[in-house]
Amino acid sequence: MKRAGCLLFAALPVVITSGVYVFTPAHSPDGTSKTSASPSRSPSAAPHAAADVKHRAERKKSEDDQGSADLPAGLSAPAKKELAQELVASAENSTLDWRSAYGYVEDIGDGQGYTAGTVGFCTGTHDLLTLVERYTSAHPGNGLARYLPALHKVDGTDSHKGLDPGFTAAWKAEAELPAFRKAQDEERDRVYFDPAVRLAKLDGLGTLGQFIYYDAMVFHGPGTGSTSFYGLRERAMREADTPSRGGSEKKYLDIFLDIRVKAMRTKRPGIDTSRVDTAQRRFLYDGNLDLKTPLTWQVYGETYKVP
Repeated sequence: MKRAGCLLFAALPVVITSGVYVFTPAHSPDGTSKTSASPSRSPSAAPHAAADVKHRAERKKSEDDQGSADLPAGLSAPAKKELAQELVASAENSTLDWRSAYGYVEDIGDGQGYTAGTVGFCTGTHDLLTLVERYTSAHPGNGLARYLPALHKVDGTDSHKGLDPGFTAAWKAEAELPAFRKAQDEERDRVYFDPAVRLAKLDGLGTLGQFIYYDAMVFHGPGTGSTSFYGLRERAMREADTPSRGGSEKKYLDIFLDIRVKAMRTKRPGIDTSRVDTAQRRFLYDGNLDLKTPLTWQVYGETYKVP
């Protein structure tokens, strides 16, 4: 199945300075977009609580980074990181060749404009704009730079105004360049992979748990809502202790996956949850907490194998 929906991103990091929160778009699997508000502008207590979820996860980031650097590489090891991209690609692109999607660009009719690249950057959810802005800062005059004014205007909508007819061809052409491929990888790591793996390590999770966090971060977005990654983690931690707090790794991950599946179905009733049920859950029940290969799993009825 080719991209059942846009992978949804929060394009701006939350910056914590003396209790002030920067507005951060958080995107849910159904394509809706939410913004976590700062305490000074929040209209109700709910956004306060949502922002606090991420605040608690990130407030000691510099100390945590130092601590996690001393832990085993886990999913950050080159071979495991490659495996992680293959697992995600099996669910998002129906292939193990995740690099084949650098030049992918299409409007899949989900209300988010064009979906593009290896992890589904979208013209309607700010993340594609951020990617092109950062890329243009490093490589002025690239083939996508001329579309920045239009990308700003269509941000938050499904409009193609100012993008057609040349944007898709420009994206595909730029994706042939190593520099743009590197830019996509760096944005993926900055927003999704690195934060997910760091938090998983600090929660005492092994390589499988780190991947479970990463896939959830990619699919649900690094937002603070009840169906976004930080909300899911907060709910799981209320129901079970993480291994770092003396809990059972298998029990905690099983609960996290239960919560995640419910969140997927809340946003899109009837959604195929096989990326959890016949992949991650299978690895967990097999006791493969180190995500050792060979691996066999099914997503959307297709079988994948990594030797």
